[in-house]
Amino acid sequence: METTVIMKRDLLGSQVSQNSKNEFLSATDLVKAGNKWRVANDMPMFSINDWMANKSTKEFMGELESKFGQVKINSRGKNSHTWVHPLLFIDMALAISPTLKIEVYGWLFDQLIKSRNDSGDSYKKMCGYLFARCSNKSTFYQLVQDVANKIKLACRVTDWQHATEAQLKLRDKLHNDIALLADVLNNNEQAVRLAILKATS
Repeated sequence: METTVIMKRDLLGSQVSQNSKNEFLSATDLVKAGNKWRVANDMPMFSINDWMANKSTKEFMGELESKFGQVKINSRGKNSHTWVHPLLFIDMALAISPTLKIEVYGWLFDQLIKSRNDSGDSYKKMCGYLFARCSNKSTFYQLVQDVANKIKLACRVTDWQHATEAQLKLRDKLHNDIALLADVLNNNEQAVRLAILKATS
């Protein structure tokens, strides 16, 4: 999936952004969530600048960079983020609180970003098959919009950026099933209806 999407992950009542393309996570969001947790637990605020200036952090970043290349990206402007490699993110989470580290470790083993990218690729495939079978190409945009809304409803999602791994896997399955049925049946409306019925029954 070439398009970059910023996914949202829940962390102790807050949200952390993750880039679907390079899988980097927002250190900015982590610090906000972590400091909210630290204040609630009568702990001093965590400073990302102080942590980045630590000798051990610099050494760790150097090791990560030698293996993975760039591990930290600073963006500019209002509501900008500092984006970091997942392993650097985990190290920062540990510095803030072991509780956060446990939560974040789970993200390394889930398939949220892979599911997001797979469903983005299958969306293109589905659109290709639907377009080939569309009798009125001038209304194709409306057809795709209607299909996307039906898929969103079937997956019980209001916003794909906040979708779960299971919801994204279901979307991927629906895209692939609709593509297959549109090719076999030569009827877009029937292909969409049957794919959704099969997936949700």
